[in-house]
Amino acid sequence: MIDLHTHSIFSDGELIPSELARRANFAGVTTLAITDHVDYSNYDTVLRGLVRFCAEYAGSPIIVLPGVEITHAPPRQVGKLVKLCRDAGAKIVIVHGETVVEPVETGTNRAAIEAGVDILAHPGFITDDDASLAAEKGVALEISGRGGHSFTNGHVASVARRRGAALVFNTDSHAPRDLMENAMARIVARGAGLSDDEVEAMFENSRLIAERAIR
Repeated sequence: MIDLHTHSIFSDGELIPSELARRANFAGVTTLAITDHVDYSNYDTVLRGLVRFCAEYAGSPIIVLPGVEITHAPPRQVGKLVKLCRDAGAKIVIVHGETVVEPVETGTNRAAIEAGVDILAHPGFITDDDASLAAEKGVALEISGRGGHSFTNGHVASVARRRGAALVFNTDSHAPRDLMENAMARIVARGAGLSDDEVEAMFENSRLIAERAIR
């Protein structure tokens, strides 16, 4: 199990990175990205702590990658923030997509895809055009394990299938109860309408993104 979207106390998560990593590993996660919420106000501070933590955590049973979730930033800022976060050491860059349960500014999905993020998180009612661009740019669309954000998983799966966009599964964990074992992740994915083959492809996409980040 690879989980590339989680949160620690560096933003709105409940756990310090060490406990998050330990609990994730206990749940069967082999590679974890800690992707705390950032904007211009805190990206450098958050990444400084996460990069230091991940470097010192090397050699543990679980691989932990420093990342960010650019959250509620105006679309015009997204491209520059993606570059700044990568330059500051983010191995996984996610943008908080246009979920139906938060007032994310219209155009955020498109800005994230144009910026070439690794993953567009919970993209809500993503359009066919944006999904096509995601396929072209190699941006993965997220099937979310988090309540609320998961409401449109079926739509995301359908559009991704129609437009050839890659899917990944992430828990978007903020608390211990949010972490999932592989079996539950499969149930969520099947509930979104994915076939067994599509579920395996989705997990392979996560592996490839993680492998690229580790290099």
